[in-house]
Amino acid sequence: MTQHGDDTAGRRSDVAELHLAAEEPELILRGGAVANDPLVDDAGPEELPLDLNQAILRAAKRTGALLKQSGYPFALAGSVAVYAHGGAQNLQHDVDFCIRPEDAEAVAEALRAAGLPVRRPPEDWLLKATCLGQQVDLIFELAHQPVTAELLARAQELSVDSVHMPVLSPTDLMRSLMAAFSEHHCDFGAVLPIARALREKIDWTEVRSACAGAAMPEAFLYFLERLDVIPAGREENQR
Repeated sequence: MTQHGDDTAGRRSDVAELHLAAEEPELILRGGAVANDPLVDDAGPEELPLDLNQAILRAAKRTGALLKQSGYPFALAGSVAVYAHGGAQNLQHDVDFCIRPEDAEAVAEALRAAGLPVRRPPEDWLLKATCLGQQVDLIFELAHQPVTAELLARAQELSVDSVHMPVLSPTDLMRSLMAAFSEHHCDFGAVLPIARALREKIDWTEVRSACAGAAMPEAFLYFLERLDVIPAGREENQR
């Protein structure tokens, strides 16, 4: 009986000690890890999970480096291109590159040889690849027009988070974004911050000329005028 009583007391003591240990405060690190956890201590800062912006930038740099090695002309487009020109680091869900239609299959083979899966989606104006877990669009028809050598020649060599690569010019970026407006897709709110950020780098006369007669792009230009993002058309022509 005494032995059973001693065992019970011992077990209660153990339980009490465990209970007290569980109530000790813990230092919670970013990502929910606990301080002094050997799994955390062994992992350096590079092992912490990347946020979406960092992940997209890494994919853009890796794919851009591979495209440079391929030797085929290309240019970075989309939200990462806006960032490269000085826009906000508010990157979208993928990375966009422009390539010529005649180079599409050769570029796809070069990326496959480097280990990137490339597929042809139902849309007939681009290819899709995956790099470091992020989607990469290889666009050979931009805003309903084939990507040309002239368009790529106007690209500017810029540093994209320390990796230099050709980036679509601000004017071509804005023109392509506005040309995509339609009755079914007309998100002025998404393009407005880009127009604000890059307005001093955009040739608005060229943009007006390219969009002349198109209802949605012209409405967006009027919207920018009313917000004093750009001067009115007449004022611009008088400069």
